[in-house]
Amino acid sequence: MKSKFVIHEHFSKRKHFDFRFEVGDHLESYAIPKEFPIDSTKRLAVFVGLRPLSALTFEGIIEEGSYGAGKIVIWDSGDIEFSENTDKKKHFILYGNKIKGEFSMINFKDKNWLLSKKD
Repeated sequence: MKSKFVIHEHFSKRKHFDFRFEVGDHLESYAIPKEFPIDSTKRLAVFVGLRPLSALTFEGIIEEGSYGAGKIVIWDSGDIEFSENTDKKKHFILYGNKIKGEFSMINFKDKNWLLSKKD
C-alpha cells in the first residue's frame, strides 16, 4: 500500500533536509544533516519526532525564536511503498519527482538511522 512522503530543504542554523513519511494519521520525521542520498552513499538520518499530515504540503518561514526557525521548501514529494517498517528496519520504494528507487533505513543507536539507496 502506498503512502505519501515529502523531503523538505530546511534553511535553519544548519542547512539540512527533513524526510517525512506518512504512517497512519501522522508523519514520521527524520533530519538528514547532509543531502538526501541519490546514489549508494549512506547518510545519517536522525528521528526528530512525529508531525501532522499537514506538513506534507508545508512551505514557508518558521519565525526566529521558534523551534526549527528558518525557511522550508519542498525539495521532493510523492508516494512511498514499504516492504518493511519496524522500529529497527525500514525498506521502501520512493516514487518522487526527483528521487526514485529502493531505500533502506537501519537503526543503529537510539534515534540514529543509516539511510541508503539500493543499487
